[in-house]
Amino acid sequence: MSEDSTEILRIALVQSDLYWEDVTANLSSLEEKIAGIGEAVDVIVLPEMFNTGFTMNSALAEPMNLTTTKWMKQIAAQTQALVVGSFAVSEAGHFYNRILCVRPDSTLFYSDKRHLFTLGKEHLAFQPGMKRLTVDWKGWKITPLICYDLRFPVWSRNSASDPYDLLIYVANWPSKRAHAWNTLLKARAIENQCYVAGVNRIGEDGNGLKYQGDSAALDYLGEPACMLGDSDVIKIARFSKTDLKEYRTSFPVLADSDQFTIG
Repeated sequence: MSEDSTEILRIALVQSDLYWEDVTANLSSLEEKIAGIGEAVDVIVLPEMFNTGFTMNSALAEPMNLTTTKWMKQIAAQTQALVVGSFAVSEAGHFYNRILCVRPDSTLFYSDKRHLFTLGKEHLAFQPGMKRLTVDWKGWKITPLICYDLRFPVWSRNSASDPYDLLIYVANWPSKRAHAWNTLLKARAIENQCYVAGVNRIGEDGNGLKYQGDSAALDYLGEPACMLGDSDVIKIARFSKTDLKEYRTSFPVLADSDQFTIG
């Protein structure tokens, strides 16, 4: 691993209720919660649309590098962690549910939600993403995806030639579909031989949808490293790079996987 790499990756899962369509309140609340973590972490993961809740109100979309982007840069600098979360972005007359990964030096990487939730009319408000992102951070390869993407294993598929180590899902996943959330997080970990971190919100949104959280960190066997239940809480998971490499070597499933390119 590189000079700045780490054997143990410490990930803070931020499970929180969200103020409906209130950017100022959400950023203030989350900043206070993050300040209370109390120990150094390498990655901080926030829910989907952490600054507004899951709204199709495109009037709340921000251009890049304004309020929410600057806030993420500030949090990354203060914590010296990679900060991960999605919010609505406006760009060239279009709108995107965009996930950002922001490093402490303000370098940022992003991709857009590939699978838009048509049942919630997300496809009428936002444009779908066309590229999947992998970020190198402290010797780890991290792929972040958004909520509904969890249901589509092809888009999440790991690569035998250049595998990622950690798959992150940020979400506003309603309680009535909690069984699918919990089952699919395990499936993605097992089939891709990777660690998985899924961060969901709690509470009730402005559309009356209820969320029970169930944020979780899972190892490559689909076994829980950390479970958050339905509390407003931050928990830290610790993942071992050596353990992951040894497991992949002893049971090289990825080498036998189908090779294909997504169009």
